[in-house]
Amino acid sequence: MVIHSPGHVRSFAELDDEQVALVAEAWRRRMRDEGGSALALINEGRVAGASLPHSHSQLVWTELPAEAADSLLALLEPYPVAQRDGAVAAVHPFGAAPYECLIGCPGGELAQALVLLRDLVRRLHVIVGSRPWNAWLHERHLHFVPRLTALAGIELGAGVYVNVVPPDRAAAELRG
Repeated sequence: MVIHSPGHVRSFAELDDEQVALVAEAWRRRMRDEGGSALALINEGRVAGASLPHSHSQLVWTELPAEAADSLLALLEPYPVAQRDGAVAAVHPFGAAPYECLIGCPGGELAQALVLLRDLVRRLHVIVGSRPWNAWLHERHLHFVPRLTALAGIELGAGVYVNVVPPDRAAAELRG
């Protein structure tokens, strides 16, 4: 577990750039020291699986399937939201949830990708208020999924996800 701040912070959105950079450094060090394949993730809010009210993340060592991250940037082009020092955030063109985003960090700049994640959470707070969300790190991108809708029979039974916010509208709202 990585605690995001020494002060009581309920949301990742409350962190400043230096605190976000420290989270990135903690992830990097833990992954380097432990080796193997790690999944770094953030669950914010009880509905998203958070077990503590304090902002924190977890690293889980497991065998993860290899990802085709090289083609990620092409997916991000139609619905960009923000950029920062080479990292790009965009609404997922085929997202299963409203405002689902991918954050590409092609240069491996995890701190910049996490700053964009923090900014997305802040923007989401403006649009729909503070809501539960999940994010996880793949090899060269972060995946951000706000938990705004409930999984119902079609999602659970057939694996078909109903996203009620079109990606172009979600991108426009997140750019705000």
